[in-house]
Order: sequence, then structure tokens, then C-alpha cells
Amino acid sequence: MRRLTFADLQDGRLARGTLALLFITDNCPVGCAHCSVDSRPDSPRIRDFELFEEIVDGLCALPADRIIGISGGEPFVERRGLSLATERIAATGKQMIIYTSGFWGPDAEAGHGAPEWARKVIRRASAIFLSTDAYHEASVHERRFAGAARAVAEEQVWLVVQVMDGPGMVERAEELLRGALGVNWSDHAEIATAPPLNYGRARDLEDPWFGPRKRFPAEAFGTCPTANVQVIRYDGTATACCNETVIMGAGPRRMRRRTTTADEVTAAIDGLRDDPLFRAVGTVGPGMLTAHPRFQDLAGREYGSICELCWVMARRLPEDGSEDGLVDAIRVLAGHRKEQTS
Repeated sequence: MRRLTFADLQDGRLARGTLALLFITDNCPVGCAHCSVDSRPDSPRIRDFELFEEIVDGLCALPADRIIGISGGEPFVERRGLSLATERIAATGKQMIIYTSGFWGPDAEAGHGAPEWARKVIRRASAIFLSTDAYHEASVHERRFAGAARAVAEEQVWLVVQVMDGPGMVERAEELLRGALGVNWSDHAEIATAPPLNYGRARDLEDPWFGPRKRFPAEAFGTCPTANVQVIRYDGTATACCNETVIMGAGPRRMRRRTTTADEVTAAIDGLRDDPLFRAVGTVGPGMLTAHPRFQDLAGREYGSICELCWVMARRLPEDGSEDGLVDAIRVLAGHRKEQTS
């Protein structure tokens, strides 16, 4: 069985240079009310396939990254793009994770099988992340979920069922997996929880799970694993992290770069990975950077998220690409301190 577990992914997010993400489409036919990227059935899809091939080739050329994630939107709406990307990435020997709602799953009770093109895509992956929760079930019937789960298990690929970290969500996922894969479902799958994110459509969702975020002083924020995953979008936009709002165009200009060729894709991802600020945020955390004279006044202020603080810091640094050596020096010293105390 090809097996890349949730724990493996978490370890990869902590190791800078291990992971990169292909954001393959904005489009999604499911329309969950809690969508953190506001993906819809009429959202944009791949139109320029010459550019898309350059993007994929740029990802394939990355020397360090051994795991490539593919997300959206819903990757399985992009049959041509997803087939091309997974075939080329697999040929490099890199591992792949594909995130999906499972809308493409065959009706388990009707006896239909998953389409062969989808099975080929699944076989190339090391893990499939399949989402389900109360919001997904409103659009993806449990029979579709069961069909998708069975298709992944039949292809001997590890299945990670991702649910919101809320009351009854894990128990419901276990029930669905028992129905789809039997009492020994844990031989094929695991369940992982994710916090609710009040971005996208979820920003206005009236649900206690998505209530106001707690605020913390700047110096309290630790490492941000999200800053260790650089992203290339299907339109050629590279971003410094995999925060959904950044991918969709929000945040400081320092966090994104425009690319049109494979070489530019590779250079952009490497450049964002080597950016002193984002390297520090991803390895020691922005709280440490409040010792910097540029950021000292932030120490006593409170922020609702690490992203909010990171954006403030990014806007204070020069946009002309000039480096601030003190940011790197603080990162190195803080990193040594962490190693000594661990």
C-alpha cells in the first residue's frame, strides 16, 4: 500500500523545503457553506493549458520538495489538468497528496465503479485526503462518500478522512468508514481533524464553531507550519504560504510572485522559501521577531491570527527585495536556542 499518513504530512510541514502545493482550480461543484476559499460551481478553472504545463514542469524541477499536494477548489473537476499533473509529478518520483470532497465517488448502492481516469489519478498518489462533515454531507451524499472511500482503498492508497474539529464529527466519520470499508476500516484509513477557518464563505457563517477568534499578544505566536508550504496557482501566481486567503489574492504583495515559465515557477518558489521573513515565521515564529527594532512596537499588541501578524510584518519590510540581515540573525539565534532547550 502507498501510504503517506497525516503525521507524515505534519512532519513535512515543519521541515522547510519538503512540501509544495499545486492549487489546481477555483472551481468546486459542492458549495459547502463553510468553504474557506469560497470555491463555487461557477468559479474559474484552467483555461491556459500551455501555462499550466509550464507550472507543472516547474514543480517537477524543484530539487528539494519530495511531496507535492494538489488542492483547490475541487481537483477532480479538472480531469485534463489533474491527469497531466499527476502523471508528470509521479514520473519524477515525488510523492503526492490529493485533497478532494469525493463528489466524484460512484453511488455505492447502485453498484457503479469510479471512472478509470480517476482511478489512474488515485494510483499515482501516496495519500488521498477526503473531507466529510455536516456541511459536506449536505452536498455529497454518504453513498458518494462511500464510493470514493472504496475506490481509494481498492487502489491500495492510504486514505485520510478529514473532518472539522467539532462535536460528533469524528464519530460520524467512523460510522461512514465502517459502512464503506467494514469493521477493519482502520487498515485502509485514518481520521484527522482540522480547525474551523472563518475565511471565504465561512466568514459570515452563523455557527458557534466559527465564532470570533481569540486574540493573543504578538510575542506569544510560535512557529507557523503554513509558511513552510509554498504554492503555485493554476494561473501562474506563486505564494509564500498555503493560507487560503493569500492564495485567493489577499495579503501583502511581498507574499506573491507572477510566473509564466517553468524556470520562473521554480525560481519563485525557491525565492519565497528563502525570503528571510517567511523563513523566520516558518521556523521560529513571528513572536521571536518582535525583538527586531522594526517590530518591537508590535509586542504589546494583540492579533486574532498568526497571519494577521505576519501581514503587518511583511508590509513593514522593503518591497524592493532588499534584505534585512537582522531578521535572519534573529531566526538563527532563536533556532539555536530552541535546539538547546529541546
